[in-house]
Amino acid sequence: MELKTLCFEQPGPQNTEATLAIAAERVRQLGIRQVVVASSHGETARKARDVFAPLDATVIAVTIGHGWEDQGWCMSAETKASLRAQGIAVVTGIHALGDGVGSAFTDKHGGRTVDEIVRETLYRFCQGMKVAVECILMAAEAGELAMGQEVVGIAGSNSGADTAIICKPAYPRTFHELEIREILAKPRVP
Repeated sequence: MELKTLCFEQPGPQNTEATLAIAAERVRQLGIRQVVVASSHGETARKARDVFAPLDATVIAVTIGHGWEDQGWCMSAETKASLRAQGIAVVTGIHALGDGVGSAFTDKHGGRTVDEIVRETLYRFCQGMKVAVECILMAAEAGELAMGQEVVGIAGSNSGADTAIICKPAYPRTFHELEIREILAKPRVP
């Protein structure tokens, strides 16, 4: 099989349209019906819905937990309601790859949890790779994914989307079953 992968010169939101387009191409080719997208404030989720709804694919927006409100990264209740009214599922939860109780101990006592090691390993690809995998785990844990079907994960570097992958999903507790089957887009520079 020959696979097309976009490799962007720089990370960032300027890559969103191209990332969504290459993911839509594979959704169409493979008949994938579920797309998980990281979205802090709803803009990327809305763009994804516009692209994937005509392909009969469900869009699940995963947003950061409320422990990050002081950073301004959390989606408002109004935005969540608006997205849901547009047929987009919205998942908000603790990061699957860190920032939980284990991270509190890391911050206080040093060392690293297994979650943080996996997170740092995925960052070697790019920020979007870590976020895409994490969002798939979070959507699975929230009961939003058909676990026997492939899923597209879309994420980015701070805002927008610059990374797209196709995975066999897994829950956080069954992480070893997760398979990254295709990398459709990523920035060349992490």
